[in-house]
Amino acid sequence: MATPLVTPLFSPLAFSPSRNRLSSSKIRFVSKNGRILNSNGAQKLKLSNFRKPDGVSKRFLQMGSDKDLSFERKISVQAMDGAGTGNTSTISRNVFAVTHLLVSLGIILAADYFLKQAFVAASIKFPSALFGMFCIFSVLMIFDSVVPAAANGLMNFFEPAFLFIQRWLPLFYVPSLVVLPLSVRDIPAASGVKICYIVAGGWLASLCVAGFTAIAVRKMVKTEMTEAEPMAKPPPFSTLELWSWSGIFVISFVGALFYPNSLGTSARTCLPFLLSSTVLGYIVGSGLPSSIKKVFHPIICCALSAVLAALAFGYASGSGLDPVLGNYLTKVASDPGAGDILMGFLGSVILSFAFSMFKQRKLVKRHAAEIFTSVIVSTVFSLYSTALVGRLVGLEPSLTVSILPRCITVALALSIVSLFEGTNSSLTAAVVVVTGLIGANFVQVVLDKLRLRDPIARGIATASSAHGLGTAALSAKEPEALPFCAIAYALTGIFGSLLCSIPAVRQSLLAVVG
Repeated sequence: MATPLVTPLFSPLAFSPSRNRLSSSKIRFVSKNGRILNSNGAQKLKLSNFRKPDGVSKRFLQMGSDKDLSFERKISVQAMDGAGTGNTSTISRNVFAVTHLLVSLGIILAADYFLKQAFVAASIKFPSALFGMFCIFSVLMIFDSVVPAAANGLMNFFEPAFLFIQRWLPLFYVPSLVVLPLSVRDIPAASGVKICYIVAGGWLASLCVAGFTAIAVRKMVKTEMTEAEPMAKPPPFSTLELWSWSGIFVISFVGALFYPNSLGTSARTCLPFLLSSTVLGYIVGSGLPSSIKKVFHPIICCALSAVLAALAFGYASGSGLDPVLGNYLTKVASDPGAGDILMGFLGSVILSFAFSMFKQRKLVKRHAAEIFTSVIVSTVFSLYSTALVGRLVGLEPSLTVSILPRCITVALALSIVSLFEGTNSSLTAAVVVVTGLIGANFVQVVLDKLRLRDPIARGIATASSAHGLGTAALSAKEPEALPFCAIAYALTGIFGSLLCSIPAVRQSLLAVVG
């Protein structure tokens, strides 16, 4: 009588059933004469009868006939062929994914570059990236109403670029923190204390205004919440990325130390190791436990890593810290540093707002009253309260104007202060980042103390007061608030830029500043 045997689970043939129909059999039978048969009767392997060593064959296991051997060889070749085809298809998919990312991201960066050049040539002070964002959003909305498939196709095409920007977004804010020692050198200590007071107190005030405005409007309109479109999340950092950037850092650091002008200028020579140290700090900081990240945010780890690398290079080369930090952010297009490369992505961040707003267009339409009212009120309050408090505490007018857009994302905050004269853009960027860090660390606790339970109010209040960093911190633990964070985060910057682009508004702000 035949005895059933189960096919091994990790057999190579078990992973390629389409390559060999016979390999899909899960039951085999051993007949009395030692021959193994499939459930469909196909001959596979022959076992001799086990006999006592009394002059008969002593072999326990022997292969079958030549026909059996050739059959087994054929199956093995087919299995190997299937595995090779799988590896080839995986490589092809990876190559396609990388190419897709490069093309989609390249188009966004190119659009941002040409828009900047066109606006500079035409002497237009309005933020070029904001204009580009409106254009992209308008095209998507038109396609969605006429040819919905075309709008979905555009969204799918640019999704890799959008996820790339979302994954590395905090990294683009870092340069202002890295060069902070150079930015605040000429600022008196008393003025620094006043700025800290305005930033901390202003964050709390803006949070309250945005949150309670959203609650008040929600009580009036009584719109029920519905589920938002799911927001795609970028993948975590891998060990390969960590070791790759570590290798780049070591090689470029040693190379810059022994050949200081190997790439033509000191800024270009320092660029690889300063950039890799910044990226390494972000990767390491992102992998820290949540309890540590509450007090040691990844962006702080990122900035600290870059400063330590600059300090080590300055000590080893004998040049000191200041020249290396000067090479980190040169603000010279023909001789960029690591910080210039990172801040070059800020325009693409603004362009990417078009895709996030289009994806949540139904949510924006449904909760338009709460979202737009809260964003407009909180933005106006943030700008004018900062100007008023700066005057009341006796802060220098140029410094007060520099910190006006404290609650607006860096990319648009820099565009806003560029509309005024005599401002310190490095201080602007640093104040914006510090505001975001305060929100990232304390926003949940403060919202709970204020008894703001509604997800819409929590999301709008967070983004309106602490922009991207606060949004990332809140959405990590409260995913239901993420869509409202993302919308308010974009709209706060957009409305603030539109407001400050009006000459009468700028004059009124300057009048309040004194």
